[in-house]
Amino acid sequence: MPKGGDLHIHLSGAIRAESWARWAADDGLCYVTGTSSLTAPPCNDAGRIPATQLVGDSTLLALAIDAWSMRHWRRESGSGADHFFATFGKTAAVGIRHLGDMLAEVTSRAAAQRISYLELMSNPDDGSIARLAARVGWTPDFATMRDRLERGGLRDSLRAAVRTLDRAERRQRELLHCGTPMADPGCDVTVRYIYQVVRSRSAEQVFAQILAGFELPAVDRRFVSFNLVAPEHGAGAIRDFDLHMRMIAWLRPSHAGVPITLHAGELSEQVAPAQAMRSHVRQSVEVAHASRIGHGVDVLHEDDAEAVLREMAARHVLVEIALTSNDLILGVHGAEHPLSAYRSHDVPVALVTDDEGVSLTDLTHEYARAVTDQHLDYPALKAMARNSIVFSFADDSTKARLRSALEDGFARFEARRE
Repeated sequence: MPKGGDLHIHLSGAIRAESWARWAADDGLCYVTGTSSLTAPPCNDAGRIPATQLVGDSTLLALAIDAWSMRHWRRESGSGADHFFATFGKTAAVGIRHLGDMLAEVTSRAAAQRISYLELMSNPDDGSIARLAARVGWTPDFATMRDRLERGGLRDSLRAAVRTLDRAERRQRELLHCGTPMADPGCDVTVRYIYQVVRSRSAEQVFAQILAGFELPAVDRRFVSFNLVAPEHGAGAIRDFDLHMRMIAWLRPSHAGVPITLHAGELSEQVAPAQAMRSHVRQSVEVAHASRIGHGVDVLHEDDAEAVLREMAARHVLVEIALTSNDLILGVHGAEHPLSAYRSHDVPVALVTDDEGVSLTDLTHEYARAVTDQHLDYPALKAMARNSIVFSFADDSTKARLRSALEDGFARFEARRE
């Protein structure tokens, strides 16, 4: 079945644990056995061994895979959210040195599932914008903040990010043999990028990253938006949520052509107090003017939830639905999931993977789960696949090409079924 696009996929979270182990070995990193984490050399004692041992020792590798993904995690063993979000720090030492390899892995996997379009969340600036913000410091005067960042070299960081992405895409095409008779189907997957703003950082760093996310589409058309990432239930994220929305609202008028997608409502009673679930979706729509919402799981806990749902429907705000992720992190599944509420209120929805490498899923399994867990039929799945292109942030000509290809794919798929 053709599936259109995946609009919500964190690039680092999409990578399989086996790939992290292989790249760590290639880079001469160390594996810390006590924490199952990667770190820079020297690897000089029994608890800090060369990562090359991972790829040659199936027992060690199995432990690493369990630590770097949700494999073998059980609810009775502890918080799914804690285990999930801890995985990123354990492999962070690899950095973005293998960005091209990551692109090759994700696009090849997408093509094998009849996915034609990806919007990948990534940070190709390698932290330079956050470091710039730390040097500049914080002032609550947004205009002054913007001017300080621009004078401090924000444009240089943006151009460097574009050069990093250029190198990564060349590496991807090399690995996939694009332009040759042996070309992997992943070569034909259209990719756009969403810049990640780490909402758990200091106010000056979040502001700088939001500004960068607004500016990048004008620097390079491969970038189409930005998103706030990191646990929404974190203390800093909850404390500063209103501030972050005001930052976006203040910057948006000068970047009116940049559509916005925001993680909002990735909360449940398992991870957050009831007070935190009263307004995040509404604020993301009304204050930040988000065109799409990632997750939106707690929408029925919002103040006047019916009004929120009606407003989302009227504004055609699409919700990116990540069923496996919502189950593993938030413990929300089956009838507890708000997917049926969104659909009954005519709020557009599309299925997404979120972090398929960590969750050990893919978009095909998300479609299957929509059938088994949410009891959706083929017309509903087909509508969501169409939404994934219609509500994408691709330019109009690209969107028209993808929509035409999707309809052709449906026609061939349905002819075979008959």
